[in-house]
Amino acid sequence: MKQLLFIVLISFFGEVSAQETPFQIYIEPIDIPEVTGIQVYAFGQADGKWLIIGGRIDGLHPRQPNSAFDVAGKNIQIIVIDPVNKQRWTATLTSLSVNLQEQLSSTNMQFHQYENMLYFLGGYGYSNTAGDHITFNKLTAIKVAETIDAVINNKPFSGFFRQISDSQFAVTGGHLKKVYDTWYLVGGNKFDGRYNPANNPTFTQIYTDQIRKFKINDDGTALTVTHLPSITDTDNLHRRDYNVVPQIMPNGEQGLTAFSGVFQKDANLPFLNCVNIDSSGYDATNPFSQYYNHYHCAVLPLYSELNNEMHTVFFGGISQYYDDGGELTMDNDVPFVNTIARVTRDVNGNMTEFKLPVEMPGLLGAGSEFIPNEESEFYENEVLKLDELDKDTTLVGYIYGGINSTAPNIFFINDGTQSSASNQVFKVFLIKGSTVGTDEINLQSIGDFRMQVYPNPNEGEFIVRFNMAKRNDVQISIYNLSGQMINSEKLSDLVVGTNEYKIKLTDLKVGGTFMVTIQSEGKKATQKVIIN
Repeated sequence: MKQLLFIVLISFFGEVSAQETPFQIYIEPIDIPEVTGIQVYAFGQADGKWLIIGGRIDGLHPRQPNSAFDVAGKNIQIIVIDPVNKQRWTATLTSLSVNLQEQLSSTNMQFHQYENMLYFLGGYGYSNTAGDHITFNKLTAIKVAETIDAVINNKPFSGFFRQISDSQFAVTGGHLKKVYDTWYLVGGNKFDGRYNPANNPTFTQIYTDQIRKFKINDDGTALTVTHLPSITDTDNLHRRDYNVVPQIMPNGEQGLTAFSGVFQKDANLPFLNCVNIDSSGYDATNPFSQYYNHYHCAVLPLYSELNNEMHTVFFGGISQYYDDGGELTMDNDVPFVNTIARVTRDVNGNMTEFKLPVEMPGLLGAGSEFIPNEESEFYENEVLKLDELDKDTTLVGYIYGGINSTAPNIFFINDGTQSSASNQVFKVFLIKGSTVGTDEINLQSIGDFRMQVYPNPNEGEFIVRFNMAKRNDVQISIYNLSGQMINSEKLSDLVVGTNEYKIKLTDLKVGGTFMVTIQSEGKKATQKVIIN
């Protein structure tokens, strides 16, 4: 039997369920005639108009391999939208080269706009050239304002597109961001062949497990790339289809945070920890666990320089956890959710998750994008300057598209009729003021114990945090997935409030997934823990 060493660390945090919020979020649906339903696309903007590239015009990919990611569901148009005057224009891709047409109609590419240039790379879709579904190894640069003008006025636009090939850019489901003068391609995977949920040999999938860094050299005509040393972490960077969000760190420096993502190496579950990235490297050891919004969704980053607080707001999507009548509920089928949540990082770098009192209509959010209002004040890395919002209510941006699911769990029955690509556009307003209300702190509660296991995954040392309403003994046990008890301990001398119990596995020969259970007075809570 594996031997475990248990070290008890007991502390009291106090009982807090809500906190005054620095702002509230309000969303308002608007109707724009003939707007296309779309999800997982790339966008740029200029002069208040949006340029929409790629993505899917159908819903969640069906489970039938011959139907998943079919040609009919590709977006084969360039779309321009004016959200203020509620107009929409389109143009076909046929005037472009075959290589451009194929990549520009792919899905889940990585993209970022810098000044007037929209750069995007990779993406997954069918290639007539390859005769199969592939991840494209292309980097494309688009002049945004000129392309928007050409589409509106029905003029040629092929001269505003340039493309190069590079094997390092054959990635889908990751994120492309810029920190100062360096570009970061974070996470993602290379997926070639036809998607097959039964894992039959119709495809190959290789996670990058990397942060790939490079410089883009672009004089408006010549487009080249200078690669820098990559960062590899096969445990913490093994992520795709998630949110990587620009941040202002507590030291005032620009950075990124990779929130959640799928899938853990040893379990078909999302990551709960995050990875902080800046110009000096990365850190995945923080104790914060994100319980809401685990999949790619619309995200709004805001920073208050006065308070040195970084706020990140997530709109709906897909999550392993959701709120059910005030209780944090776990569903390992990872359903569609309507939760809008905020993660706040304070001056000391501590991160706290809040559930906002507003929700997405239906089960929207997954595969959508937040498109900022250009009239707002932003830092260089597109983080909104919260202190510069001098009105009680400010239009900070829009949410467009995503997957519209008819039920939380459709993954195991999906034949393509249970969801669709949403054409809904929402205005997003931010309401400021000292009396705007409270947000519910996510105490990361599972049942009455408010149980949390962190860090998760880990290397064999982790903490179990749980709440006690009164002083009782607690039995804490660890089981493997076969139901075999690895160890069990009775804890006494606990405090009313939050307790922490540190577990150190000193002789664990094989890692994997284990179940940690706490019981007291007939009540029970269980959490999975992944040991690398």
